[in-house]
Amino acid sequence: MSERVATVTRETTETSIECTVAIDGSGEADVNTGVGFFDHMLTAFAKHGLFDLTVDCDGDLEIDDHHTVEDVAIVLGDALDEALGDRSGIVRYADRKVPLDEAVAGAVIDVSGRPRFYFEGTFSQDRIGDFTSDMARHFGESLAMHAGLTIHLEVAGENAHHEVEALFKALARTLDDATQVDERRTGTPSTKGTL
Repeated sequence: MSERVATVTRETTETSIECTVAIDGSGEADVNTGVGFFDHMLTAFAKHGLFDLTVDCDGDLEIDDHHTVEDVAIVLGDALDEALGDRSGIVRYADRKVPLDEAVAGAVIDVSGRPRFYFEGTFSQDRIGDFTSDMARHFGESLAMHAGLTIHLEVAGENAHHEVEALFKALARTLDDATQVDERRTGTPSTKGTL
């Protein structure tokens, strides 16, 4: 199997980002977005998905965290899409539920090539440090659109830190499961012959 690794850069008037992702990694992360809690979530995403991930982002944080979180998700999605290549032999579908204390999050993913995103739940607090809680939902949506994934996410709990962290971990574990190569499978996992 060829290495499933990609590096993507994106430069706008709002952010400057370089991201490298290795799908078949060991969970190593080197992340610097300027948003502490977001760095924590991306590190957890790498650790629990066993992705090797580097993200360097210089964003317009003097405005807020929106452009930074959204654009990192765009670049990470583009990198995942590139690293996956033709998706030959992948499992394609996966689902997971992950608890964190009182919170529980679920993710269902189809590496379909048809980007869709659905979300159910609310966050108990509006902010976690310098991170806007709803940006977790928006991260999932932007990732789905740029990686060519169908993603369904759900979350419930009483503490936004726990809710968002469970969500990132569920997303990571599910994406890891769905992108695994099954040696019994040949070609692209679709009756159409392409994703």
